[in-house]
Amino acid sequence: MSHELRPVDARASELLRALARNRSDSELPTIPDLAAQVSEWDTVLRLAEEHRVVPLLISCLPDIEKFVPPETRQALQTAQDRNAFHCLANASELISILGEFGAEDIPAMPFKGISLAASVYGDLTARSAGDLDFLVFYHDLGRATSALHARGFHLQTPTKIDGSPAVEKYYEYHFERPTDGMVAELRWRLELTEQQKFQRDLGMEWVWPRRSTVRIAGADVPDMNPMDKLLVLCMHATKHRWSRLVWICDVARVLETQPDLNWRAVGSEARRRGLWRCLALGVLLADRVCRANVPAAVLKDFLADRGVHRLAIAFAESLFDAPGRIPSSRVPYNLRILDFSDRIRWVLAMEFLRPNERDYAMVRLPAVLSPLYFVIRPIRLFLDRSAR
Repeated sequence: MSHELRPVDARASELLRALARNRSDSELPTIPDLAAQVSEWDTVLRLAEEHRVVPLLISCLPDIEKFVPPETRQALQTAQDRNAFHCLANASELISILGEFGAEDIPAMPFKGISLAASVYGDLTARSAGDLDFLVFYHDLGRATSALHARGFHLQTPTKIDGSPAVEKYYEYHFERPTDGMVAELRWRLELTEQQKFQRDLGMEWVWPRRSTVRIAGADVPDMNPMDKLLVLCMHATKHRWSRLVWICDVARVLETQPDLNWRAVGSEARRRGLWRCLALGVLLADRVCRANVPAAVLKDFLADRGVHRLAIAFAESLFDAPGRIPSSRVPYNLRILDFSDRIRWVLAMEFLRPNERDYAMVRLPAVLSPLYFVIRPIRLFLDRSAR
C-alpha cells in the first residue's frame, strides 16, 4: 500500500468525495455540477478502483452519464459486470462453506465483503466483493482448514516459522483455490497491533454470543451485531491508516442504517476493548468525509481528543494524493492509536523494543540467532524515522 505523494486532479477527487457524502447537504455542489467540470475521467476511474468505490460511481451514472466519455462508460459497465459476477460467486461459495462448517459443527462468523454489503448497503453488488473472511474459534481451526481443503482451497500461510508454530506469530490463514482464483481467510483473532501485550481476545468469544443474521442469496447467514461491526470496521481501517475511501464509507453506512445506536454502550465497549481511539477516528472521518449523521454530543467527545482529531484531518486531506500518510510526530503511529492506559503499559513494559514481523522480514535469521532481533529492531526503527 503506497503512501507516496501522488498529486491528482482536484476535480476528480472532489467528485469521488461528493459521491461518498450524505446527499442531504444542500450547501455543497451537486454531483452533476462536479461531473461537468471533470476532464480526466481516466483519473476518476483509477481512483475509484484504488479506493474500491466503483459501485458507488456506477450508482450515480444515470445522473452524470452525459458528462462521461463513452470509453469510460464502457469501462464502468465492464467493472460492474465483473463485480456482480464476483459478488454472486462469493455468495454461493460463502453459503456452501458455511454448510460444510455446519455439517462439522464448526461455528463461523463471516465479516467484511459481501456480508457487509448485504447488511449495511442492502445489495450484494453495492460494494466491491473482496475475499471471503471467516472468524472461527481457535480450537476449530484444524477442522475448518480441512473443510476448505476439501473444497479445493490451498493454504498459503506457512504453518511453521523458524521451527515454531506460525499461529504464535499470525492470527489468520490465507487460502487460494487455483481453479477459479477464489480467496478465503480464516481468522481466530482480530487485533489492532502486532504487539502481544495488547491481545484483547477479539475473536468468536466476543462476537458470537450476541450475533445477528443477514439474508444472503436466500440464506440466513450469521452476522456481527451493529456495535461489534462498527468497532471491527474502525479497528481494521485504523490498522491500515484509513487509506481507502470505501472503509470510511462503510462506517458512514453503519451509522446511517443504525440511527438509534446506543452510543453509551458503544463507547463503553470500545474502552473495554482498547478501541476507543479507533472508534473516534472512524466516526470523525465518517463525519468529515461523508457528512455522516453523528449526534452532536458524540462528535464533541471525539473532537476533544486532539491527537485523534489531528489524525482524522490528515487522513481526510491526504486520502487521494497520499493515502495513509500520517502527520509527523515523535510518537510512532502504532502508539498513537492506542488508548491511554495501553500507551502507559506499552511504555512501561518497553514494548516498543519487542521485535515484530517487519523486523523479521528485514533480516532472516535462524532460530538459534533469534535474540539478535532485539538488536535489529532499534536499528530498523532508527532507519524508518531517518527516512521521513
